[in-house]
Amino acid sequence: MRSWGPLTAVCLGTFMLLLDVTIVVVALPDMARALDASLSDLQWVIDGYALALAALLLGVGAAADVIGHRRVQLAGTVVFALASLGCGLAGDAELLVAARAVQGLGAAAMFATTLPLLGAAYQGKERSVALGVWGAVSGAAAALGPIAGGLLTEGPGWRWIFFVNLPVSVAAVWLTLRAVPPSRGRAERRVDWAGTATFVLFAGALTFGVVRASTVGWTSARTGVTLAVAALALLAFVAVERRATHPLLDLRLLRKPAFTGVLIGAIGYNAAAFGVIPYLSIWLQTVLGMSPVHGSLVLVPLSATSFVVAAVGGRLLHGVPGRYVIGVGLLLIGAGGLAMAVLDAGSSWGALVPGLVLAGVGTGLVSPGLAGAALAAVEPRDAGMAGGAVNTFRQLGYALGVAVFGTILTSRMQDTLGHDAAHTVAGGGAAAVRGAVSEHSVREAFAAGLNGASLTAGVTGLVAGVAVLVMVRTKRSADAGRRPAASERTAGGRPEKQLQA
Repeated sequence: MRSWGPLTAVCLGTFMLLLDVTIVVVALPDMARALDASLSDLQWVIDGYALALAALLLGVGAAADVIGHRRVQLAGTVVFALASLGCGLAGDAELLVAARAVQGLGAAAMFATTLPLLGAAYQGKERSVALGVWGAVSGAAAALGPIAGGLLTEGPGWRWIFFVNLPVSVAAVWLTLRAVPPSRGRAERRVDWAGTATFVLFAGALTFGVVRASTVGWTSARTGVTLAVAALALLAFVAVERRATHPLLDLRLLRKPAFTGVLIGAIGYNAAAFGVIPYLSIWLQTVLGMSPVHGSLVLVPLSATSFVVAAVGGRLLHGVPGRYVIGVGLLLIGAGGLAMAVLDAGSSWGALVPGLVLAGVGTGLVSPGLAGAALAAVEPRDAGMAGGAVNTFRQLGYALGVAVFGTILTSRMQDTLGHDAAHTVAGGGAAAVRGAVSEHSVREAFAAGLNGASLTAGVTGLVAGVAVLVMVRTKRSADAGRRPAASERTAGGRPEKQLQA
C-alpha cells in the first residue's frame, strides 16, 4: 500500500474502543473491592459503555455526515481519552460509571467514522487490503480484551486498563491529523436529533429497568414505571422515524423479514455469546480463588476457537447461504450456553470448557457474516443504514444480556443465601459473607445462579438461530456471508454514496 498512515490511525482507534468492551470483565472483582461497588454498579460499569455506544452510534454517524468524518473522529478520540482518564481516577463507583458512559460517547464517534474514513482514503485493491486489516484488528481486540485486562489488573492494577488508553489516544490523534485528509460535511443533511433522543431514552430506560429488577424485583412499582417509560420512548421513536426526512432507521426496512431476522440474530448473538462472561469471571476469581490472569486464561477457549473458525470458515464456507452459516452458528452458541449450565458446588473451571468451545465455534461463524447478511436483505441504497443498525443491535444485545443474566443470577442465588448476601456474593464480595454463610452454600448458590443465567443465554441463542433460519430468505442469500465493501457499508449507518465524503 502507498500509505499505511490512515489505516494505522483508524485501526488504533478501533482497537481501543472494541478492547474496552471486554477488557473490564476480568477486573470486576478488584473494582468491587477498591470502590465498595455493588452488583448493579458492576453491571453499569459494563453497560454504561456498551449502552452509550449502541444508543448513540446511528445519531453520531448522521452528525458526522454533516460535520465531517475526520472532525468527529478526532473529537471522539479526545473525548474517549479524557473519559479513560476519568475512569482511572474515579474514587467511587458512581464516578466510574459516569466516565464509562462518556467513554461510550467517544467510542460511538470513533466507530461511526472508521469505515467512511477508510473508504475515502483507499480505492480498489488497497481498500480491500485495508478492510481486511481493519477486520483482523477488530477481531483481535475482542479476543485480547480479557487477557489484557487480566495482565493489567494483576500487574499495575485495574486502573491501568483505562490509563493505557491515553498514550494510544495521543498516537491516534497525531496520526489522524498527519495522515488522514480532511473530509467535507454534507450541509444539506439534517441530523435526526429527535430520533436519537427517543432511542437513547428507550435503550437506557429498558436497561435500567432490568438492572433495577435484580434489586427491587420484577413486580415492583419502580420497575414497572421504568419499563413503561421505555415502552413510551419506543413508541415515540417509531412516530418520529415515520415523519423524519432523514431517519436514523427507515422503518420500512423492518417490513422485510430477512432484515428483521438479521437484527434478531444480532441482538441475540451478543447477548447469548458474551452476556454471561462477566459473571463467569466473578465466579472464577471470588469463588474459585483464581487470579485475574488465570481467570482470563479460562476464557481463551472461546476467543481462540472463534478466531480460528472465523479465519478458516471464510474460505471453506464461501458460497454457503449466509442464513445457514449464521443460523447454525447461533444454534451452536445456544448449545454452548446449555453446556455451561451444569455447575454445582464442587465444579471447577474445567466444567466450562466444552460450552466455551461450542460458543467459540458459533461465534466464529456468526460474527463475519452478520453485516453481509444485512446488506443482502436490503437494497444497495440502504446498505449503510443496514450495517449501522446491525452494529447498534449487537451492542444493545450485549448491554441487555449483562442486565438480564445478572438479574437471573441473583434471583437464583437468593433462594439459598437471601437477598443481601446474594447481591454481595454476585458482586464479588464472597469473602465478606463467609463468616455468616458456609463455603458450600456460597459455591452452591453461585453455581445455581450461573446455571440459570447460562440456560437463559442458551435459549436466547437457540431462538435467535431459529429466527435467522426461518426469516432470512433472500435471493442474494448466497452472498450474505461475504465481506461488504467499503462502498456498501459504514459503522454509523450512512448510505453508501456518503462514504466518499
